[in-house]
Amino acid sequence: MTRLNLAILISGRGSNMKALLEAARDPAYPAKPVLVLSNRPDAGGLETATAESVATAVVDHKDFGKDRVAFERAMDARLEAAGIEIIALAGFMRVLTPWFVEKWSGRLINIHPSLLPKYKGLDTHQRAIDAGDAEAGCSVHWVTAGVDEGAVIQQAHVPILPGDTAQTLAARILPEEHSLYPEALARACAEIKARA
Repeated sequence: MTRLNLAILISGRGSNMKALLEAARDPAYPAKPVLVLSNRPDAGGLETATAESVATAVVDHKDFGKDRVAFERAMDARLEAAGIEIIALAGFMRVLTPWFVEKWSGRLINIHPSLLPKYKGLDTHQRAIDAGDAEAGCSVHWVTAGVDEGAVIQQAHVPILPGDTAQTLAARILPEEHSLYPEALARACAEIKARA
């Protein structure tokens, strides 16, 4: 079975990255992590990736000032050099330009802490509580030029309980993210292979 070369993009501790790396320990898993790339040199997830024997790279967005495309071209060079076939965003806290999204269209996925299309962007848990929703959750979706607007690959649902705060709800959703992302990434790999 051919495994797609996977890059995981992070900005922080990378708990969703860790879930993907653990799933990919199985040689039958359809993605092979070959690069973890961060825009922050102090991202805790870099150490986790190194401990899992996955190559890491840092492209610090601060080195490029306001030139987002120059930053992304530097990232893209690292991705191309590693032979990447699919990218998973895992807490990567930069909005990508249309140039990068177009370049990797159909090979770029993200996990978002809401039941898309509801609550794109930030503060998703508080917004779901404020709206009086009965449930919240998380979504894995294809990345498009619009923030959190790409087609949903898979979702997990979590009830909103009386007295929930954004913090308690986030704490219950996070384990669901960790089980959802590997499943959805496997689906995305199957879709990419079917297109090839």
